Amino acid sequence: MTSNSRFDSNGQRILNFSAGPGLMPLPVLETAAKEMTSFSQGHSLMELSHRSAVFEKVLQETEDAYRRLLAIPDNYKVLFIQGGATLQFSMVALNLCGKDESKKLDYVVTGAWSQKGYEEAVSLLGKDRVNLVVSTKATKHNGDVPEVNQWKFSEKQAYVFYCDNETVHGVELGNKFPFDKIDKSVPIVCDMSSNILSGPIDVSEIWSHFRRCSEKHGSILQTQSLTCSTTTTYSTSQSMHNTPPTYPIYVCGLIFKWLEQDIGGLAQMAAINSAKAAALYDAIDNSNGFYTCPVKKEYRSRMNVPFLVKGGDAAAEKLFLAEAEKRGMVQLAGHRSVGGVRASIYNCNATRR
Repeated sequence: MTSNSRFDSNGQRILNFSAGPGLMPLPVLETAAKEMTSFSQGHSLMELSHRSAVFEKVLQETEDAYRRLLAIPDNYKVLFIQGGATLQFSMVALNLCGKDESKKLDYVVTGAWSQKGYEEAVSLLGKDRVNLVVSTKATKHNGDVPEVNQWKFSEKQAYVFYCDNETVHGVELGNKFPFDKIDKSVPIVCDMSSNILSGPIDVSEIWSHFRRCSEKHGSILQTQSLTCSTTTTYSTSQSMHNTPPTYPIYVCGLIFKWLEQDIGGLAQMAAINSAKAAALYDAIDNSNGFYTCPVKKEYRSRMNVPFLVKGGDAAAEKLFLAEAEKRGMVQLAGHRSVGGVRASIYNCNATRR
């Protein structure tokens, strides 16, 4: 297997299981490469002003495609902002806390990223202002989520925050999040960094969501898309308050086009993702204990599948990773904080035929 080819020595596609930045569709890479040096007027898009008509058209087409894919209501804004989801942890807390200090910031913690969001809110506004609704930290975020009647929502809430898919621990809430337990007037903020556009969602249930293009969609630079139902500095300036991340926005547009035209929409994407995840989990569960997944079945992620080899035997896992690479399967090592093995099977990952 050569390092500069997408194919191994047998002509098989190298399977990239990176958690982020993740795999991108080959047609998108080819189009981006073709247009890199000459997108318009003999120049790369990265060389053109963000105030130019050329880029404004790219921005509008990208937003339009995103709205179509998710059926975003007209009263929601779509924002493209520099930085990663970690920046949003502070932006959410500072912008949505409000002046009424009797209203709590409610956090649902089911993994490393929602834990980081909670900790950031505490560092900015103090522990008295931030309420931990539920936490699975005691069970090492293994998807052992308590029954909803044990969750401790605040009586008065500024907003409720949760992470829909935890990439480190492989926990996904999905439609199990108790929207019906939260008053319709309370904003629900969702970190969907790693599973947005993996299938249809009801955007109207969520006041805002954000994600990183570099993780789920593999862009080499970071951008974010945030939908919200109020007016902010960024929304009034159409994401142009300062120079937006022009090239990642362009790449997002290419990926949205791929989802619409090549895949056929999010319902089809969801079916593909469910089939991939089921095949992998079945292989793990039917290995007679040679492989084990530490996550409770009802909360297993479709995007990130962590597992152990021989119960977490370090030598066995090292051998597994080495042999997998020989067979054209790369970037399977688990997150440095938990170890083990992790297969991230985002939208662009396909099974070999």
